[in-house]
Amino acid sequence: MRSLKRVAAVIGVGHSDWVGDWQRVRAGERPGDCYAYGAAAFRNALADANITRDRIDGLIVGPTTAYERMAEVLHMNVRWGDQADAVLSVVQACMAIESGMADVVALVYGNDQRSVGTQYGGPQAMGGDLFLSYIYHAPWGMTSQGALYALTFRRYAEQYGISERDLGHVAVAQRQGSARNPDAIMRKEITLDDYMAAPYITEPLRLFDYCLINDGGVALIIAEAELAKKLSPKPVHIEAVGRYDLNEGATSLEPRLTEFYRPAQQAAAEQVFGSSGLESRDIDVLQVYDSFSVHIPLALEGYGYCKVGEAGKFMREAGIGLGGKLPTNTSGGHLSESYMQGWNHQIECVRQLRGECGERQIADCRRVHYTSDVAGKAVSVIYGV
Repeated sequence: MRSLKRVAAVIGVGHSDWVGDWQRVRAGERPGDCYAYGAAAFRNALADANITRDRIDGLIVGPTTAYERMAEVLHMNVRWGDQADAVLSVVQACMAIESGMADVVALVYGNDQRSVGTQYGGPQAMGGDLFLSYIYHAPWGMTSQGALYALTFRRYAEQYGISERDLGHVAVAQRQGSARNPDAIMRKEITLDDYMAAPYITEPLRLFDYCLINDGGVALIIAEAELAKKLSPKPVHIEAVGRYDLNEGATSLEPRLTEFYRPAQQAAAEQVFGSSGLESRDIDVLQVYDSFSVHIPLALEGYGYCKVGEAGKFMREAGIGLGGKLPTNTSGGHLSESYMQGWNHQIECVRQLRGECGERQIADCRRVHYTSDVAGKAVSVIYGV
């Protein structure tokens, strides 16, 4: 991982019209498909980077689209390409650049999940045949990710004493950010009392613990570090990356249900902080993949921002809102901004470091840590200026 330290930088970001498309889809319209959303985001990222598509020689697309088809739609003939999720696409772009496979890589994601009625829970849930967790837990009626994360939080609460109200700090903090984000779908702030009054979806998880389901696209353009300085007046460097997998029991999410992915997070933390020369106290903003609010307290502990078993206390006393000790998911994240499966978090990392976030901007932001943990994998990226 040390060889990937500051080898690349983000020079452009863009996304589709999340709010407008949310409203149009709810009105019964079909604004576009996953390729159209990706293309819209790509156009915006190109404009942000102030380059032409001919300057790009690498392409990574999200797992919701076919690489070959997306390349056709974008009219791109590149010398290197791949398909990956949000955080792994950043890692793979760095690897391609370091190995000389590409100099400028576009990362493009599009998803029409709301308009096509994609199911992430229930017997027809997308991914059940891939991750197998739905199949293994189906005899107990647990055919959704929500049920699994509810069980995770229940076990964590029994072990460490965190309360449901403590968990509510996640949703409240993220609405604080989304209320100050014109690109966010949910703009109304909520209180802890609002959170506690919301109905359970899968007890002990409430409505505000669940992510949105909406259409949209995201794109990033990443360039070799020295080239990035020539192409962009404000490149955002990728300081370091880290990854560690817990494969034993991963298809049934057993690592999540027993040790909360903590061993993988700790190993990834050692890589990402060790190779960058940074510590957790050097981080100004934390971004966490949050399909459910439960991800946040577990990440706080796994990456050393607080002691094991003290995430509830940390959120209550130190704070994870805009004025807290560790502002987290400052755009609203998946719970309130847009569910782009980790891709929108990358844009927020960049914009915070550029100082472009308006009312939600964190003062003197110089280091942002993004982390994701899915199906046994813990992956991290530190962005910096």
